[in-house]
Parts: sequence; structure tokens; C-alpha cells
Amino acid sequence: MNGNPVVFWELASHDQDKSAQFFSDVFGWPVRFDERVGFYRVDPPAGAHPERGIIFTLKRAKLPFVSVYIQVSDIKAMRDRVVAHGGHIVLEPEEPVPGSWVCLFNEPSGVTFAMLEEREKGG
Repeated sequence: MNGNPVVFWELASHDQDKSAQFFSDVFGWPVRFDERVGFYRVDPPAGAHPERGIIFTLKRAKLPFVSVYIQVSDIKAMRDRVVAHGGHIVLEPEEPVPGSWVCLFNEPSGVTFAMLEEREKGG
């Protein structure tokens, strides 16, 4: 995976406290609660795997899920490639946080993934 690595993940759980404690206890992941946003952050040391992630309690979704974010350099071009190769766009590219563009898609069998393009603000 040279050009488009997995760079972020999120776990939507029925109980974020229990899930965070589980991954900390079992795998030794450095999990900390971020009071500012109300969920747990997993920030491993530089170069370690897994990459950074978050654990939170479900609000809108009905079932727990894991999202895997794939880094891309041109999210609109990759959106078109997904469609050209039989994928389905779940969420068109959008900028939920300044400088971070996200696009959700289903690969041909229906599993959902996310693409992430990080740009300089205003870029």
C-alpha cells in the first residue's frame, strides 16, 4: 500500500467506555478521553500501528460499525474511480472540518469505507 494508506479509523459502539477499556486492556492501546469532543482518542506513538483512531457511542446509526479511512491526494478523482470500478458513493465529498475532505463509499459487495483528503486550509 504505497500511495493510499489507511490513516484513520473510528469505532461506533453501544458503550464507548466499555469499548475503550477493552482495547486498552487487551491490546495496550493508549486510549484517552477527550472531554472537549466527548469521545475517546487512540493516539499511538509515531510510526506505530494501528494509526490514530476514535471510539464513540452511537447516536444516529442503529448498529455498531467500524470505519476505515484511506488517504487520497485528489478525493474528487478517486470518487470517480470508485464509481468507474463498480463502487457506490454513500456520501459525496464534503469538508466537515476545514482542510479535511471526506467521501464515504461502498465497494462492490456493499462494505462501507471512507476516503480522506487533507488540504491546507483554503486550498
